[in-house]
Amino acid sequence: MRSFTIQVAQRGLVTLPQEVRKAHNIEPGQQMTLLDLDGVFVLSPRPSQVDALAARITQELTDRGETLASMLKALQEVRDEHA
Repeated sequence: MRSFTIQVAQRGLVTLPQEVRKAHNIEPGQQMTLLDLDGVFVLSPRPSQVDALAARITQELTDRGETLASMLKALQEVRDEHA
């Protein structure tokens, strides 16, 4: 694992070192995912799967007849059990 120092330019732009871009086949215009873990930043050349997973979970729950109201009620019941 290597560490690189980068500088934030105008409008918040940062440049990834050429060595990193080449090693990970990062091309100009490629979208990346930035995770902010309470001030620790993780930059990934892969698109985030969070939205796709959330959509799948939503669809599965909807297919089972769950509603937002029923899920919130179930959540409150579990919280009450552990309070």
